[in-house]
Amino acid sequence: MKLKLDLHDVYNRGDEIDRQLRAVIDEAVQKKAKLVEIIPGKGSGQLKKRVLRFLQQKEIKALYHRVEKDSDNFGRVFIHFRWK
Repeated sequence: MKLKLDLHDVYNRGDEIDRQLRAVIDEAVQKKAKLVEIIPGKGSGQLKKRVLRFLQQKEIKALYHRVEKDSDNFGRVFIHFRWK
């Protein structure tokens, strides 16, 4: 199962960005999804940096296995989960 979050609509609303990121992580945990695709878009790169900072929070980092920056598309980030 793969979940997808497109942040284009909320790029300038910081609290909404964090809320949507948290919601998709929680949904991935609940549904035991293997992959979450986050689309911050290309732009200036500030939104992608914010997403990566969010993912580095200790309590969030404990939930996933690894983060992959898409080498073919700068505007995408993948979060990989490993379930037992």
